[in-house]
Amino acid sequence: MDTKVENIVDLGLVNYVRHPSDPNYIVFRFADKNRADDFEESLKEQKIWFERAVEETRGKNYTLFGIHNRDFSKVEKINYAVEGRNRNFIIGNKILRWSLVVFSLGVMVLAVVGYCSSPTLEEKLNEMQQIQE
Repeated sequence: MDTKVENIVDLGLVNYVRHPSDPNYIVFRFADKNRADDFEESLKEQKIWFERAVEETRGKNYTLFGIHNRDFSKVEKINYAVEGRNRNFIIGNKILRWSLVVFSLGVMVLAVVGYCSSPTLEEKLNEMQQIQE
């Protein structure tokens, strides 16, 4: 792979791009070695042909996998599975995470109870009419 895979406007929403010099290939990139190894094992299990390379960009080593376009739908599913197996929680602390869930559920319950126990619009209109009379 002759040119760099990383683009200056890359937002990091997906970990794949079109190959810079051959439009018949898609390049998947992984900064994490464990994810890259898991991805490679999954590709081998599915018997999907690939090329592997390592590229250093901005002080990080990226593991790159070149995949043919015809295998993209299979490889995309593999990619999602690898990301799912190697994901991290947004809130790493277990106690804090569950406290936030319980707090959110409590707020929702209070909102529903408050809505259900509030007087209806018709009752408010009747009260206003009685006051005016």
